[in-house]
Amino acid sequence: MQNFEYIAPTTVQNAVAALSSQWGVTELLMGGTDTMSLLKERLATPTRVVSLRHINELKGVSKAGSGLKVGSMTTLSALASNKDVAKAYPSLVTAVEGIHSMQHRAMSTVASDLLQRPRCWYFRNGFGLLGKGPGGKSLAPAGENQYHAILGNKGPAYFVNPSSLAPALVALGAKATVTGPEGSRQVAIADLYAIPMGDNDREVTIKPNEVITDIVLPAAKGLENATYEVRQRTLFDWPLATASVALKMKGKMVEDAVVVMGHVAPKPWRSSEAENALKGKTISESVAGEAGKAAVSMATPLSKNKHKVTLASVAVKRAVMRAAGMEVA
Repeated sequence: MQNFEYIAPTTVQNAVAALSSQWGVTELLMGGTDTMSLLKERLATPTRVVSLRHINELKGVSKAGSGLKVGSMTTLSALASNKDVAKAYPSLVTAVEGIHSMQHRAMSTVASDLLQRPRCWYFRNGFGLLGKGPGGKSLAPAGENQYHAILGNKGPAYFVNPSSLAPALVALGAKATVTGPEGSRQVAIADLYAIPMGDNDREVTIKPNEVITDIVLPAAKGLENATYEVRQRTLFDWPLATASVALKMKGKMVEDAVVVMGHVAPKPWRSSEAENALKGKTISESVAGEAGKAAVSMATPLSKNKHKVTLASVAVKRAVMRAAGMEVA
């Protein structure tokens, strides 16, 4: 890897001050599970790496009104083992438990999971975020695209968002506190991500000199939530498709619903089609199945990933059933 200056500030203000306003000049070290790979592969060549590990105020889970505040440097293990999280937000716990590497759970943090770079093999092999070949065209549509996007893939981005937590956090209506040189602001998790349209764009909306300091989870009372993942193998791997669901119930009827899919689009993908298929209905296996079909009704699979359409539909169906307390095989 390229030589760089390493600093480990103890305050958020000092961390922000050490960051550049230009992407690529500095790099944040939050958990290291992704950043170290990027450095070793020279996909990131910063002149300075800023570690957040010694900023204690960024760690832990605490009460925040009727909800919870999760520090951005809280490890995934600590998040999943927190009793308040487990009681109110089982969708988050399931998302963490899907990561079968105990080492990864122990090292990866909430912020590092949310901000990890795409796992697209074209990006990881030096063809840029949009995976362009020598002629300036993306290699994904006619190439090895088994794991690429089936939604939001009209171009030029075909990678999928790799975050385990993001779909569940979007479904729950969580917000991130982002701190930069101009102070702090709150951003809905859904608005942290964007589909890049050019070579110099990023897949996140925060600035290079901003730090996520915490995640605020709203009250989950009366909100039934669940996550379901479909994986190729139960080892350290990323899912083929996931779905996170949050249902506001009125008796046995769905008064409101949020359905968010992961690993199927360049950003966590909220499906209004699936939500409309659930509203006003009493959950049954057939209703959940219709929601699953609706969720992928706008899918446009590539040459080798049509299987992901079925998998995403199944993930939505089973997440809905799980949220409603129904037995899921």
